[in-house]
Amino acid sequence: MGDPGVAASETHVSWLIFLPTHVYKVKKPVTTGFLDFSTSVAREHACAEEVRLNRRLAPDVYDGVAHVVGPDARREPIVVMRRMPAERRLATLVRSGDPSVAGHLDRLVRLLVDFHAGAERSDEIDEAGRPAAVSTLWRHNIDELRPFRGTVLDTADVDAVDRLATRYLHGRAGLFDGRVAAGRICDGHGDLLSEDIFCLDDGPRVLDCLEFDPRLRHGDVLADLAFLAMDLERLGRPDLGRSLLESYRQRAGDEWADSLADHWIAYRALVRAKVACLRSAQGDDAAAGEARALLELSLAHLRSATVRLVLVGGAPGTGKSALAAALGERMDLVVLRSDVVRRELAGPAPPTGTLRAAGHALSYLHARDLPRARPSHPDG
Repeated sequence: MGDPGVAASETHVSWLIFLPTHVYKVKKPVTTGFLDFSTSVAREHACAEEVRLNRRLAPDVYDGVAHVVGPDARREPIVVMRRMPAERRLATLVRSGDPSVAGHLDRLVRLLVDFHAGAERSDEIDEAGRPAAVSTLWRHNIDELRPFRGTVLDTADVDAVDRLATRYLHGRAGLFDGRVAAGRICDGHGDLLSEDIFCLDDGPRVLDCLEFDPRLRHGDVLADLAFLAMDLERLGRPDLGRSLLESYRQRAGDEWADSLADHWIAYRALVRAKVACLRSAQGDDAAAGEARALLELSLAHLRSATVRLVLVGGAPGTGKSALAAALGERMDLVVLRSDVVRRELAGPAPPTGTLRAAGHALSYLHARDLPRARPSHPDG
């Protein structure tokens, strides 16, 4: 790599100055619906937390907090970081179609499984995985999008996201509480994006976790992964997102419903749509189109998360089994056979007349809330 030179960039909450070997990050004195950096005390705390928390996944990147003293003797905190090679950024590798991406994602999954296994857990953190807390996350983000309805974003799309997210959460306490009981809620990264992951020869470095509000960092490990899965899909590689989730599932021995993965990908897309709206308001001309695309991505996954129940019935010998199997394969559905389920529930005793009749009438059903890892029955 040649001399990377000097450069500068800006996000919705920070300014970054790039020198050949280091990066200096300054928090903007801004207040939004989700953070308040309006005072130097708040910025000082945020800088210290950024260094402490990011050392969990990039221990040799974050040097510490320095200060600039202005002419009025005020001290402004600055995060000091080792500069990463831009060509090893995961987003860059994905965009270029680099064949090494699959191997880098495998190493990243191993890192994240270990990170989540050792992450802080508590009863308070567990509450972030409950339906009430998840509903609050959706509500806050929808509310923060309201100023952009009808201008940056299509009002009907925002309303559809609100409606489908609310509908998904109704009646699913068992699904979310089951994740809590399984120990899947922790103090995670909170902002897992391909732009902030660097694939080095000795392993990945994951930067820029969410430091300003721990409540937004606490949550399901699947919610953490869904951020990166969403981002990979945004870059045009949904296959890499699916591979990421499946690899983590197998390595961590985790199980989740497909609909829950769609739910969290939709939520993460909505969060990034909100950020893009804020960047648009700050003068970024390209951000408005990005916000609309991300909102459409959120809506698509919420629609996918909608439970579909397909019933195949008919007289004996009419091809129920073949039709249901074909539908299951084509639509990626979990196929359940009513007579098999009946035997599992009733044991060796013969079914009642009612159950026997139901067995003739209903052969298969599907629900996307079933854990993806649950195997199909050998005979259907």
